[in-house]
Amino acid sequence: MTIDPTFMSSLTLILAGFGAAFLAALWLALIIWTWRDIRSRTRDALVHVLSVLVVAVLFIPGALVYLILRPGRTLEDEYQRTLEEEALLTSIEEQAVCPGCERRVREDWQVCPNCQTRLRKPCQSCGRLMELPWNICPYCGTPAPGMRRENLVVEDLEPLPASEASEPSEPGEAV
Repeated sequence: MTIDPTFMSSLTLILAGFGAAFLAALWLALIIWTWRDIRSRTRDALVHVLSVLVVAVLFIPGALVYLILRPGRTLEDEYQRTLEEEALLTSIEEQAVCPGCERRVREDWQVCPNCQTRLRKPCQSCGRLMELPWNICPYCGTPAPGMRRENLVVEDLEPLPASEASEPSEPGEAV
């Protein structure tokens, strides 16, 4: 069985054409992939152009060089990581700390267990915890004991019962 040399020549030419077309398609695909990949990893236009040029000029070795030198994370990954860090920092900052010893305390504690600093006071009426500087309970509206009443009009004052009216209004003052 002999093979015709013209047939072999034609077959070789066809295979070489398909091989060249495959390599050209691979080269173009690598260039397009590099362009899309570097755009998702950085906003720097110079890096975009240089990355594509390295792959276009060096072909497969250029793609390997690009894979080694490209940024490790995409812009989306960096954005998500930044969001996670901000959420973590926010949760750490929102935790209450004792003004005396700077240790973490819970919102429902009245006294710091480490330094015994008073953190909150209970409402005399409803018993819920209030911040120390508050003069009125935000839950039930009851004034805290010893609160000064400012901006009151004479009509707003309640008359004192007869037993309290006979007592002096201030200590040390006679009636």
